[in-house]
Amino acid sequence: MVTRERIPYGPHRDQWGELFLPAVAGASAPARTVVVIHGGYWRDKWTAELGLPTALDLAERGYAVWNLEYRRVGSAVGRRGGSEGSAGGWPATFRDVAMGIDHLADLAGKGLDATRVAALGHSAGGHLAVWAAGRAAQASRTGGEKPAVPLAGVVSQAGVLDLSAAHRLKLSDDAAANLMGGPESEHAEEYALADPMRRLPTGVPVLAVHSRDDEAVPFELSEAYVSAALAAGDPAELHETSGDHFALITPGAEAYETCRALLARLLP
Repeated sequence: MVTRERIPYGPHRDQWGELFLPAVAGASAPARTVVVIHGGYWRDKWTAELGLPTALDLAERGYAVWNLEYRRVGSAVGRRGGSEGSAGGWPATFRDVAMGIDHLADLAGKGLDATRVAALGHSAGGHLAVWAAGRAAQASRTGGEKPAVPLAGVVSQAGVLDLSAAHRLKLSDDAAANLMGGPESEHAEEYALADPMRRLPTGVPVLAVHSRDDEAVPFELSEAYVSAALAAGDPAELHETSGDHFALITPGAEAYETCRALLARLLP
């Protein structure tokens, strides 16, 4: 039987995660842990409910799952925050993801293994997961604070892994500019810090799963990231699958089953 508990990791109403634990958690050894980061082009109309089917499926298969919510933005380009009090966007959304992952260190007593953690991120969540995977390397380069919970790897499900390209293509009504508070021409430094393409190498395996039939996030974004990661010496892979954008988060669909198999490789 899977147990689930909603736990805050900060004071804001969107700073929470839902922890799913398998029946075996705590019985012998702590469960391998997966952080599920939902998509929705960083907008506040989409919530962690998108990650619920994945969280339940993985917990039933023996993983501890942290289905992470975070502050997001509204629908108007260049507008920080969406619904009253959301206050998402750069840098709040990124801080939330970092805080949320690091909070796993405080939850280790609940039966999860905070030393074996991988992230599974869909769409904009794939962008945030891969960004988070680069935190340790970025800290080493800049002398910043190292993450309390480094990621062992990421399965990116049609991730928006090239932020500049997403902005250039104006995907989803220029959601990238919405996230960053304006165009790259006015926020070049911020885009550089937020774009996974500009944070290489990370030293963390990124397994990108994407379909050429995806109409929400072009296949070429994953293709470009994996090519750049390999050139930088990172252990990255591109796995072409079939189906639409949401097949990747639909248990039973071929695309989702591919993601789950790759996750098992990251957390054997």
